[in-house]
Amino acid sequence: MRRSFVMGANHAHGPAIPASRRTVWLTLAVIIPLALGTVIGLIALWPSDKPGAGAAPGLERLTGTITSITLKPCPELPPEEGVAAGAEQPPPDPASCGDAEIRLTSGANAGQRITTDLPSGPGAQRFAEGDDVVLVHTPDSTLDASPYLLSDHDRSTSLWIMGAAFALAVVAFGRWRGVTALVGLGVTFTLLLLFVIPAILAGEPPLAIAIVGSAAIMLAVLYLTHGFTLTTSMAVLGTLSSLTLTGLLSYGAIGLAQLNGITDESSLYLDMSYRIDAQGLLLASILIGSLGVLDDVTVTQAVTVTELAHANPSYGFLQLYRAAARVGRAHIASVINTIILAYSGASLPLLLLISVAKQPLGEVLTNPLIAQEIVRSVVGTLGLIAAVPLTTALTALVNSRRPGLDHHGDASPASRHRRRANDLPETSAPSPGVLEPAHDRPRPVRHDHGFWDDPRDQ
Repeated sequence: MRRSFVMGANHAHGPAIPASRRTVWLTLAVIIPLALGTVIGLIALWPSDKPGAGAAPGLERLTGTITSITLKPCPELPPEEGVAAGAEQPPPDPASCGDAEIRLTSGANAGQRITTDLPSGPGAQRFAEGDDVVLVHTPDSTLDASPYLLSDHDRSTSLWIMGAAFALAVVAFGRWRGVTALVGLGVTFTLLLLFVIPAILAGEPPLAIAIVGSAAIMLAVLYLTHGFTLTTSMAVLGTLSSLTLTGLLSYGAIGLAQLNGITDESSLYLDMSYRIDAQGLLLASILIGSLGVLDDVTVTQAVTVTELAHANPSYGFLQLYRAAARVGRAHIASVINTIILAYSGASLPLLLLISVAKQPLGEVLTNPLIAQEIVRSVVGTLGLIAAVPLTTALTALVNSRRPGLDHHGDASPASRHRRRANDLPETSAPSPGVLEPAHDRPRPVRHDHGFWDDPRDQ
């Protein structure tokens, strides 16, 4: 039996279809230039000087623990501008009026106890004795007030606990695949924090940054998480094709809707202070946001086709495509609902304000902020819909087998066995209870798995 053109361990998993040499080389001819282009783009666009964190000069962030709280009567608040005369204002919370004694746990004065005012007013957080807190220190302050300002709760410990629980759950369920998924998640955060955000702040084109960053995240995460297999490569190609289509649709939709990307104070500040192309930033956000859902759909389709080919080695292209497409349609139907619910949950305060204002539906939908989210949802969904047939067709093409031929184009073992059987002279049937010689019985087709074959779960 010929060996498949692969690299890796020698173990068999039944009558699956090995990849042909031609398929492997064609895949490498696309993946290798894509990877090289991504590396060149990272090198060319990598920010040389990291922008500042944006903190005001003279401010220092410290941590501490509240040791005691002394409550005081709340002062009367002056009337707010725009409030009608005689209208009642909500009284301040008595628990927010007073002083807090805090033991510093960081900085040059760690261990020292200081006293500062509790934050008060609308939206102020509530603190209690024993809380870990964050303070802002202004050492050069000339005011009579304390140079320490109680700012927020210190959530470091709770976030570390939740992160550890998340990692343990992923590893416990996914085992080695879970470990690689966590490594891929780390790569994603690293590229976003060290490349995408600093490069955009450094003045590089946001769209180019999004394209290079998305390609780097896609290649690193998919191959790390799912292995260097032909199935993963088909998912990569499907993701790349769908992401390209999403980018083109986004560019056309933003121009058609005449969106400039400036919809709130944050985008206005970035446009005025850092001269960042807000429209390009909108395009970049659509691409990066779409990537997170696209790789889910493409990997699911590629694995579905591969598993169908393992379970039914006789399936041809059309049979694999039709069976996997039914799974893809069900997946897309649920993903669309997920996208709408995700946007609704994230924009719930805005939706409440729109409901209170009782604006006509036409005015609400044409609002730049709402229109921007509609464009983001529509083009993202179109990209997802395109990902299903593209990925399914690519994976079915490399996993289907023509009847009577193996992956080298030769007659399959089953065909050769039938041909040898037809060439043999007719003999009498074996007597009841007499077994055939072992060497005459057809043996199961086995093949060597390796670099480009789909490994089973470890």
